[in-house]
Amino acid sequence: MRNRVFWVLMVFAAAGLVSPAAAAEHHAVISGTVFREPGFALPGAEVHLKPEPDPAASKKVKVKAMKAQSDGRGEFAFRVPAAPMRYTVTIRATGYLEEKKTVMIQGEERQDVFATLKTAAREGQ
Repeated sequence: MRNRVFWVLMVFAAAGLVSPAAAAEHHAVISGTVFREPGFALPGAEVHLKPEPDPAASKKVKVKAMKAQSDGRGEFAFRVPAAPMRYTVTIRATGYLEEKKTVMIQGEERQDVFATLKTAAREGQ
C-alpha cells in the first residue's frame, strides 16, 4: 500500500501537481477531538502542539510549535515529521480548564488525542 501511495505521489510530482520533495517526505499525524462535559463536541478550542526533541537522538529533527483550532465537530489535526519525538498537546477554551496530553511519535503513524475539558469554576460560586 505504501508503495502505491509513493508512486501516485511521484506521478503527481512528474505532472507538476506536487513537489518531488513533498512526495518523498514521510510524515505522521497527531489528531483528536475536544469534548466538553457531558461529552459534547467543543468547537473553537485552541490546540497547541509543542515538540520536545530528545537530546540523545542521533538524528536531529527541527519541528516548530504549531497551533490549530478545533472545528465544528471538535476535531483537529497536525502533520508532523515521521521521526521519533515527544509532543505536548495543550488544549484551551474560554470558560474551561486547560488540559495537556503527551503524544509519542515513532514513525509513520497516526496518534489520536481525546480531551474532555471541565468547566472553570466561576468567582463567587
